[in-house]
Amino acid sequence: MTRLWSRAALAAGLLASLLSATPAQAGPAPVARPTVQGPIPGTAPGDPKSSELADTYPFFSTPFDLARHGYVEQEFYLSGAADGWDTLGNQVATDVPYRTRLVVRRPADARRFSGTVLVEWQNVTAGYDLDALWNAEATIRAGHAWVGVSAQRVGVDQLRGWSPTRYGTLDVTGARTLVGDELSYDIFAQAGKAIADPRGVSPLGRLTARTVLAIGASQSASRMTVYYDKVLPQVRPVYAGYGFIVGSAPTRVGPEPVFQVLSETDVRTPARPADTNQFRRWEVAGGAHSGSNGQVYRAPIQVRDLGAAPVYTCAQPPFSQVPVQHVTAAAYAHLERWVRRGTPPPTAEPIAFNPDGTKARDELGLARGGIRLSQVDVPTALNTGDNAGESFCFLFGTHQPFDEATLDGLYRTHLGYVARVVATDVRNVVAGYLQPADAAENLRAALRSSVGR
Repeated sequence: MTRLWSRAALAAGLLASLLSATPAQAGPAPVARPTVQGPIPGTAPGDPKSSELADTYPFFSTPFDLARHGYVEQEFYLSGAADGWDTLGNQVATDVPYRTRLVVRRPADARRFSGTVLVEWQNVTAGYDLDALWNAEATIRAGHAWVGVSAQRVGVDQLRGWSPTRYGTLDVTGARTLVGDELSYDIFAQAGKAIADPRGVSPLGRLTARTVLAIGASQSASRMTVYYDKVLPQVRPVYAGYGFIVGSAPTRVGPEPVFQVLSETDVRTPARPADTNQFRRWEVAGGAHSGSNGQVYRAPIQVRDLGAAPVYTCAQPPFSQVPVQHVTAAAYAHLERWVRRGTPPPTAEPIAFNPDGTKARDELGLARGGIRLSQVDVPTALNTGDNAGESFCFLFGTHQPFDEATLDGLYRTHLGYVARVVATDVRNVVAGYLQPADAAENLRAALRSSVGR
């Protein structure tokens, strides 16, 4: 009898152990639902130090005429309780209160909405939030919405100082107990949940998201890499696909497709991961990590919101004019189709390297291989991804216009030059690396130029 009782007790104990282990083995943890408040009053640039909230405006509010194109810009507070993770994927905190902001640029009319939302992890390398991947022309013509998420301490701290009235209550550190951006991964995930499955106030207003994509550039891509590789396997997915731009990309193979787009600056070794059914990598010859397009767009905003635009003294004339943003626009379109239809994007030739590990270049100094836009394949200037000098110069690439003798040697007539631009762009459109609207922009620029005249 005693032996029977002992076996029964042992069985009961094992059953209790299994039941107690069930919650930990129940699968990935759900992402908590945050609270969304807004839109925050004040949508036009005014005095960011005003004591009246309505007289403030979103930091780095876009100067692009959104209203003319049927778009609106709004800002929201996002708050809740987030879990903390270290860069190795260890959970270091749970249910830590936070409060941050979302910037939303979207169609005003639901009939113009594509259903796709590009959610950008705001870059803070410069010490403040930077919407590095905001591309007004491509976003608007596609009918997408763009949302910027302030997930990191550096950016939020700068916002608090820039306008205490508007941002003084923001905190992503758990009252300074977690200053290593441990909460950033869950905050970014909760932002995606608020967009994909809203309750109460929706950041998209009356629009309904169909495809929510996560995008991040440079340092933000690195943070998203940690999230994808280390955190995402332990939590339920929110984003349908990921775009890692001019930065690292995950090594883990997950169900959510991953698209990596690199400028020439970012390609430093011939060793590369292979493309798979869930991963694509494109490399843009002649492009810079931070090229001319972004610098020109941000300069007036920096003057308005920071008092001045930075001036750099680099070893070579800075800011490549190869439009990497044209390639990222094509990549987003492929990523959208990849998620919705399961159609992988086209592959692309990588940038070429010499046997000694240096980048292979032609007689003009242009990189060989890679995605070759007409600015590289039909060049009027030396555009590279390399530079040196102070501060961020190494990220700017170079732009050195050819002299007249070089141009005359390359192009005998203006019509011949324009024809070559068109031929290259047609090849890139057919290959899927360039969208027709951007090819048309290149054609207009070629027609206006004096090359070959």
